[in-house]
Amino acid sequence: MSPDAEVEAVRSGVGLFTLGDRMLVELRGGDRVRWIQGQVSNDVASLAPGQGCYATVLTVKGGIVADLHVLAWDGCFWLETGASAREALWQRLDRTIVADDVTLLDASARFARLALEGARVNELLSEVSGLPGRPASAGTWPLAPECAERVEIAGRSVVTWAFGFTNGPAVQLLTAPEDAAAVRAALVEVGARHGLVSAGRETLDTLRVEAGVPGLGSELDEDVFPAEARLEHALSTNKGCYTGQEIVERIRSRGAVNYRLVGLRFAGPVPAPGAELRSPEGKRVGEVTSVARSPRAGAIGLGFLRRELETPGTEVQTPDATARVAELPFV
Repeated sequence: MSPDAEVEAVRSGVGLFTLGDRMLVELRGGDRVRWIQGQVSNDVASLAPGQGCYATVLTVKGGIVADLHVLAWDGCFWLETGASAREALWQRLDRTIVADDVTLLDASARFARLALEGARVNELLSEVSGLPGRPASAGTWPLAPECAERVEIAGRSVVTWAFGFTNGPAVQLLTAPEDAAAVRAALVEVGARHGLVSAGRETLDTLRVEAGVPGLGSELDEDVFPAEARLEHALSTNKGCYTGQEIVERIRSRGAVNYRLVGLRFAGPVPAPGAELRSPEGKRVGEVTSVARSPRAGAIGLGFLRRELETPGTEVQTPDATARVAELPFV
């Protein structure tokens, strides 16, 4: 199957992805709620077991160490992020534990990680787990976004966690490594009736760029503020203090950042991530961070651009091509 056909198959059916590049931190201890509330940008103190939210961990200067999916779970918290943040996130969290009853555990190797993305995720999971589901038009799998529950697939225990990377119906599946083959086989068998395709990282990244979703290590790093990356939904404005809050609040109250994440359509050679964006007068005004060839949108990308140039239709230059600012999402 061609890359374009794979993208379209995921969009209309279901894509099955193997995610070996994700990190899972388990947080235990009697002080865990108070402590983690002071470390992440969203309000996690009120989460009941099985409930979750999207958040960030920031530096004292407000830059993004990692974006996280936070879950309250079985007497602990799970913090899920890209493995590229492993060292920085671990150091950032570990050094803030002083006299707190808090223990950090790297639980990444405890689970095999599969993911489902696409229009028919709901129907597939409903059938393969034997649980009543909702039609795809109702949104994500019966769980609320970012929430989780334990189900059985092929007689194996699987944690289903409702989040993804393409702003569409999606779920993460966490199971014991020895059960992964049986779970995958059941998904493939049942998925044949729902248009399932086994897809790769390139397809997932194309779908992510089409959706305008910033990625860790491409759009998100310690030099980027959440507001620049359009991550306001990862921020709570009414919780207590957390690391980086002063900068976040200052940006919010002033209502401005210098750069903003934008979509880009390219006319000419597609630039590599890291390519400079320049105004027609030759002034550096931003940078390309992700690129993709979309079967529907063509040559596209994400990047950061001076805020005064973020209006859709604005033309800027890459080293070898013209780029036009586009509305997000592309598709």
